Amino acid sequence: MNAHDHPEPLGGTIFTRPVLALAVFAAMAGLLIVWRFIVGLGASTALNDGYPWGLWIAFDVVTGTALSCGGYSVALLVYILNRGKYHPLIRPALVTSAFGYTIAGLSVVIDVGRPWIAYKLPFFWHWNLNSVLLEVALCIMTYTVVLWLELSPAFLEWARSSTYPLFRRIGNFGLPVAERSLLWLVALGMLLPTMHQSSLGSLMLLSGPRLHPLWNTSWLPLLFLLSCIAMGFGAVVMESALSAKFLGRKSETDMLAGLGVAMLPLLGLYLGIRLIDLGVRGQFGALFSFDLYSVMSLIELALFAAAGIMLLTDRQRRNAGNLFRAAMSLVLAGALYRFDVFLVAFQPGPNWSYFPSVTEILITSGLVAGEIAGFIVLIKLFPIMAGEPRTAAA
Repeated sequence: MNAHDHPEPLGGTIFTRPVLALAVFAAMAGLLIVWRFIVGLGASTALNDGYPWGLWIAFDVVTGTALSCGGYSVALLVYILNRGKYHPLIRPALVTSAFGYTIAGLSVVIDVGRPWIAYKLPFFWHWNLNSVLLEVALCIMTYTVVLWLELSPAFLEWARSSTYPLFRRIGNFGLPVAERSLLWLVALGMLLPTMHQSSLGSLMLLSGPRLHPLWNTSWLPLLFLLSCIAMGFGAVVMESALSAKFLGRKSETDMLAGLGVAMLPLLGLYLGIRLIDLGVRGQFGALFSFDLYSVMSLIELALFAAAGIMLLTDRQRRNAGNLFRAAMSLVLAGALYRFDVFLVAFQPGPNWSYFPSVTEILITSGLVAGEIAGFIVLIKLFPIMAGEPRTAAA
């Protein structure tokens, strides 16, 4: 291990113009969230009795948590498959995951009709143990806490090197405790996403005939799990490539090329299950009917296939631009699949329609902006990124 393998703060100016611009968008979203709580869901959203779940669930929660599975995906390689060379990718992926799941939790609070009684979910144990939604909610809440605890060594390392005696004492006491606890946290971090990501697919099985036949399959739980792992890999590649370009980090193309190898069997399994299932259920006619549902399915399948084709050879995987395009295809494909299942394919009846309101769109955009700004600030202050910087970070 060389001297630059250990994570270090990126340093540099914290409140740069991009960070300030992102913070403004996040602040606007905060004001709109307050307004949503004042006027209620009916006046601030386009939700209705036919579509009780909209953008905040389909994108912020269902798609956002899958995009935030980079920590889960890399942890599978590092801790389960014992590929220690990917360890430098763990902390940045965990930061993305922690922010993503925190925003997903906030989005649920914004979306529910009576958020002030949400505290009863974990503390009042009168649970319906047959509820898939209960399992999803408890797992996501617990996993969010686990992610921040998995990141605690970074904060404690910073505290230990602080000039303030109190912080140093906290770091010296807390770091050994956090490191001894990591084994159990990693185990929980493997179990919880496996449970709730597959359960998100199970959740939509409850809609029965209201889910379009192109997506209505008993394989939904497995397909949701596979798609979240693929999206997590894609998000890690994009995050690393963008950090190298905009934050002055050394390129990790060789390491990311190895991630590309891991994506290939996953993509083959996903596409194989998807296509075989469509064939067994006699849905190829619907797949090529070229209506809205057909086109959305074909785009989703084409994006997954394109990512696999771009990653087929070692030469392709070691081309930074090609690797980035493949990662983007994975992220878009998985996002489209999940968005389709929860919104496009859901058919409550001919008299219902939904398109997100301006408020919904602005709040979602502001939450994403806040996540990006938080990521930048965190990696500049705390030892998150590993590897030698190419230039000083702006």
